[in-house]
Amino acid sequence: MTDDTSLKEDLIDNLVTAATEKLPTSSLGRIGRTGFAFLRSAKMIALDRRKTPTDAPEIDIRTITKVINSLAQLKGIAMKLGQIMSYIDMAMPEELQQALSVLQTHAQPMPFEKVKAVIADELEESGELLVSQMDPRPVSSASIGQVHRSVLPDGTKVAVKVQYPEIAQAIRADFGPAAVGTKMASLFYPHARLDDFIAEARDRFLEECDYLHEAHCQNRFSGIYRAHPSLIIPAVHQAYCSQKVLTTDFIDGLSFDAYLAGDPPAEERDHIGEALFEFYLGTLFRHQLYNCDPHPGNYLFLPDGKVAMLDHGCTRQFETPFVAKLANLTRAVHSDREEVLHRALLGLKIVRDDKPYDYDTIRGFLRAFFGPMLIDEVRGVDLGQAFELREMMQKKMQMMRFSLPGEFLFLFRIRFGLMSVLARLNARANWYRLEKTYVDEFAAAHPLLSPSTV
Repeated sequence: MTDDTSLKEDLIDNLVTAATEKLPTSSLGRIGRTGFAFLRSAKMIALDRRKTPTDAPEIDIRTITKVINSLAQLKGIAMKLGQIMSYIDMAMPEELQQALSVLQTHAQPMPFEKVKAVIADELEESGELLVSQMDPRPVSSASIGQVHRSVLPDGTKVAVKVQYPEIAQAIRADFGPAAVGTKMASLFYPHARLDDFIAEARDRFLEECDYLHEAHCQNRFSGIYRAHPSLIIPAVHQAYCSQKVLTTDFIDGLSFDAYLAGDPPAEERDHIGEALFEFYLGTLFRHQLYNCDPHPGNYLFLPDGKVAMLDHGCTRQFETPFVAKLANLTRAVHSDREEVLHRALLGLKIVRDDKPYDYDTIRGFLRAFFGPMLIDEVRGVDLGQAFELREMMQKKMQMMRFSLPGEFLFLFRIRFGLMSVLARLNARANWYRLEKTYVDEFAAAHPLLSPSTV
């Protein structure tokens, strides 16, 4: 039996020392490798479900290693899916979920010679200054690029994120087969906005390949949370940024797992939980700005009880009228009144007045979506309740009959991802009151867009 820590260390060592292969960029090559990786995962999950309580746990290390290596080499969408699986409860073997968590910070890194070449092409003279002080060993290797330490001429320690060559081409290739599949599915579910979901995913992931966009978003978050008691947003050094290079302050802190292993006090975990909740949902209703990537690899925990928020590439700016519709939907779900919920669904064009629909199905779907935010009491997040996701996904064919907006794709990702993080953090708060406060603030600022549910 291999324990989780040694398994993860072995997988990281395997990735770091692996011979770097050329990033696959053809649709056929990527879809085939992605499919094999997830088929291996599905087989492990199926075998795990057949076990009886008396079965001795068995870890197929060879299969796990193949899955992690495949996703880490593909990077892009495949690696992002692996990251999501690592922190959302998918009823998979614990060993596989722990192994997938390696993908939160590690991929097969590109050689330092390629790193220097990208920086030289992008930044010229200022790039030479970065490279001259750069540690050739990456701090982390993610789905779009990898991060190295360096030092600016004034002595400031910085983190330099360098994009993998051809990653944008690889992501475009990932969406080729998806578009074909969407057209086929639309023949059976003409009311589902499948094209909108694919377009939303494609736009956000390709936007992540523009580090100038990320620098802009990070500067916005930095301004919003400059004086926050629990959150830190690393400063951006604009003179050392380009479309494929992003330079920010270097933050030295504990990873999510290392922080939890230190058994932090309950009060501190509660404060951090509330801060994370505010960062994702408070920013949405207060600033119409939405960071769409809640995975635990994006947090660093500091000795003073603060948490640094990393990686702001997958950020969505919503129009105020759309956020108003979300606020109205939140109030309607809180009220649990059929006529109020019907009006909110009409506003989002999820249902139509001239077309009958199954109210119980859509109500159950939304209550699973909001989960612990519907209970007016101080409480932790129970994964069993937060992740009625499995039951909800069993109804996905019924939900395909509804016209869900494409923007809901990343709203789903945050709701279920954030709930998983809060559950692991074991943070307690009145999540209902917190969300209600954000929605009420928005309604007060936009009364014409936010009618009362009374």
